[in-house]
Amino acid sequence: MSTPDLQQLAHDIKLWASELGFDQIGITDTDLSLEEPRLQAWLDAGHHGSMDYMARHGMMRARPHELLPGTQRVLSVRMNYLPFEAGFAATLRDPTLGYISRYALGRDYHKVLRNRLKQLGDRIEQRCRELCQATGEWRPFVDSAPILERPLAAKAGLGWIGKHSLLLNESAGSFFFLGELLISLPLPLDAPVEKEQCGKCVACINICPTGAIVAPYVVDGRRCISYLTIENDGPIPEEFRPLMGNRIYGCDDCQLICPWNRYADVSPEPDFSPRPNLHRPPLLELWRWSESEFLKHTEGSPIRRIGYQRWRRNLAVALGNGPATPDVIAALQLAQDEAEPMVAEHIAWALATLARRQQDDSKKNRLLIRCIEKGLPDHA
Repeated sequence: MSTPDLQQLAHDIKLWASELGFDQIGITDTDLSLEEPRLQAWLDAGHHGSMDYMARHGMMRARPHELLPGTQRVLSVRMNYLPFEAGFAATLRDPTLGYISRYALGRDYHKVLRNRLKQLGDRIEQRCRELCQATGEWRPFVDSAPILERPLAAKAGLGWIGKHSLLLNESAGSFFFLGELLISLPLPLDAPVEKEQCGKCVACINICPTGAIVAPYVVDGRRCISYLTIENDGPIPEEFRPLMGNRIYGCDDCQLICPWNRYADVSPEPDFSPRPNLHRPPLLELWRWSESEFLKHTEGSPIRRIGYQRWRRNLAVALGNGPATPDVIAALQLAQDEAEPMVAEHIAWALATLARRQQDDSKKNRLLIRCIEKGLPDHA
């Protein structure tokens, strides 16, 4: 295929990507050799926690051409997911509600992006047949293979990597999904963003509830609430439970505080619209779901992948961090005897935490009464 043909194809690919609902696409090569030492240092430090798959493939994550031999270019795409009326603060402020990371309120993004990427690959294949009777090799990925998608997206000009390790875009913030199409065509490259634009800002580092951003651009997954509530399949360490608040699936704090997200666009994609039973849901209602109800309500949702037991574990922690009402205590006690061991451990923690809170409230009330009776200033 001639150089003019490749240039025209790259132009057409960007038009097709826009028609398919992608908000941006960039083209880069497969060279991530600069990322290999950083990846190895992160793994050596154990920051991947129990995510063994992060280490299983060695440096393949930094070598996309090993995933699909013959790959010459990576088409990196992004698609905004911020829903209308996201309700960040309103949900986080109310300890009786469950907070679910905004990316997980709608349909599973893996399915949405992968389907669109496949359509893009089909269009490219058809054009190649028209031009030279050859199809070339291509393969789509959406957070589903050992590939460093954020460094690739940065090389493709989609943004820069922020101090929270997420990709940031000057006009769209960070509330978007990424996907890749590996392809065996020498398409012209797009230029990366000249430099990262976080400057001296450390808001994301300071806001993290569990101190998971241990250094600029370095996240210790073992401390991250997203890891603890999603990837972690065992007990949540006690030191982190009070810090989780009402976050039951993921966490958005480092994105919420980021100044660049003032420019984040709301997504018109219907698949990313919040499901009513997951948007600002009362914790007690979620706690009362049976396993069959959980599977029904999370069908087609990324939440389903954690399974019912981890879901219950997360809910028990959130209930323990909320008000010590009779209804909450009764609901936890009712479930304790028949709960799986891991869930039972978190129920016991929640009940003990709520009991301490009741005692503290009782002491404050008694002190307040004494102050009123004696006519003393209220310092309670």
